[in-house]
Amino acid sequence: MQLSVIILNYNVRYFLEQCVLSVQEAIAGIDAEIIVIDNNSSDESVLMMKDRFPDIKLIENKENFGFPKGNNIGVRQAKGKYVCILNPDTVVAEDTFLRILAFAERQNNLGIIGCKLIDGTGEFLPESKRGIPTPWVAFTKIFGLYKVFPKTKLFNQYYAQHLGENQTGKVEILVGAFMFLEKSLYENLKGFDENCFMYADDIDLSYRALQFKKDNYYFHETTVLHYKGESTIKDEKYMMRFKEAMDFFYKKHFRKSLFFTFFIQIGTWFFSFVKMFQGKTKIKSDPESYIFYSLKEDLSQKLALTLKNKVRFLEIPKEKMVNSCLIFKGKKVEIILDNQYISFKKCIEIIETIKDKSITFKILPKNTHFIIGSNSRNDRGQIVKIE
Repeated sequence: MQLSVIILNYNVRYFLEQCVLSVQEAIAGIDAEIIVIDNNSSDESVLMMKDRFPDIKLIENKENFGFPKGNNIGVRQAKGKYVCILNPDTVVAEDTFLRILAFAERQNNLGIIGCKLIDGTGEFLPESKRGIPTPWVAFTKIFGLYKVFPKTKLFNQYYAQHLGENQTGKVEILVGAFMFLEKSLYENLKGFDENCFMYADDIDLSYRALQFKKDNYYFHETTVLHYKGESTIKDEKYMMRFKEAMDFFYKKHFRKSLFFTFFIQIGTWFFSFVKMFQGKTKIKSDPESYIFYSLKEDLSQKLALTLKNKVRFLEIPKEKMVNSCLIFKGKKVEIILDNQYISFKKCIEIIETIKDKSITFKILPKNTHFIIGSNSRNDRGQIVKIE
């Protein structure tokens, strides 16, 4: 078997459903499997998987073991030469794994591959590629020096700014939302460190691959939609776990000093507090209108009733769809993309190309009765059921 896609879920039932649908499309021509591990969700995620995807391997944990242990449990049962650690709040394109596999097979000393990630508004997620967060690199991140001097090597290492978002190349640290590597390497590295509950695990695994003399890569030729933060509410508990995670990484890999300990103590508290503040849900006004790209005009009437707003139905040839969406730039609209009519790859392309602060996006996954998306990388996503 070529590939095992490992999806660890915790209380994101609708995002999981969309993710699995996209992965099924992406592995259609590959000898591959999907393994879903549920960390004791309370939102009917398990019932959904059994009902909608009875043939997919489902592992039901009886407690929330955290990100590292949950993924390790899944990888132990994987049969593929390669494994892909994938967040449930992601959407992959139909050719994502074909492209990544082809790239992986060309490498001689492969470590971990990450790819281009965008959020639900189409904005590039800079954590798609990062440098090792040494004390100095962490300092440049916490105090925003990487923004002031993006071209200067001394300051631009946190987000690996030596490499553009549309350039493939070697990087040091990749993000746990999408990590692609050989199963044998994962086993040699002993997987994610289970002493870390979450947040620093991907940094640690990437760093250990480098210590193993492997090359980690950022691969820009496929884009994956990552809604971010769906499994975690950014509250006081989040702040504590983030600080604990950073403490874990520094204590494990760097020699301690009084200055270093003081700096990390102040820095992690400051940074985690900012992240917590960013995560507070903000009240947003509804769009002035909704644009529905579909072949099913009757669905637009159902949407109009659900959204309590007139929904403009548009049937546009697929090759003209991106350009047709551009006419809405600057207008306060929500674009709803019917996945029965538009591929996941085209949905991602439209969201990435348009990316306008006035426009929000939702996807109607094929054979479902809900629309789903996220209007901000700092807020929880939105799910609207179609009655």
